[in-house]
Amino acid sequence: MRAEEVRAKTSDELVDQLRDLKKEQFNLRFQRATGQLENTARVRVIRRDIARIKTILGQRRAAEAATSAE
Repeated sequence: MRAEEVRAKTSDELVDQLRDLKKEQFNLRFQRATGQLENTARVRVIRRDIARIKTILGQRRAAEAATSAE
């Protein structure tokens, strides 16, 4: 997922997607621990997508706080 795609979504959609990605990350960790993980690159992709969503949500919250402080 690209940053432009993330920015196009609403905050509610991003929170839902973040929850889904965290669940998938949890499942991938279990698969890795039990030796069943086939696509190891998926772990990295999920981790970066989570970071991307958190970053954009944080930017939106900061912008909200800045406009309400004025």
